[in-house]
Amino acid sequence: MSEWIKVGSRSEILPGEFKVVWDGDVPIAVYNIDGALYAIEDICTHDGGDLAGGEVHGFEVECPRHGARFDLRGGAVTKPPAYEPIASFPVREENGVIWTRDDR
Repeated sequence: MSEWIKVGSRSEILPGEFKVVWDGDVPIAVYNIDGALYAIEDICTHDGGDLAGGEVHGFEVECPRHGARFDLRGGAVTKPPAYEPIASFPVREENGVIWTRDDR
């Protein structure tokens, strides 16, 4: 299991925004949805494209390439063409600093 990766301060990721960080060779996108933080692997399981930058609909992120959607709260597929879920990761906040890690 890897060490915690610093994402940034709470003020850097306002509600409706995201930030991508790397844990080794794994891109992790951290989203702020109405003040709650969610971290997912930033790779669409349909074709390997980036998810960050895709439209967010409630708790779902839409892949900008082919429209697959994933639930940010756990990585489940909510709309094809993807059928495999994406990884989700823990997020913690200490003294206004946000951390995540690939805990697989």
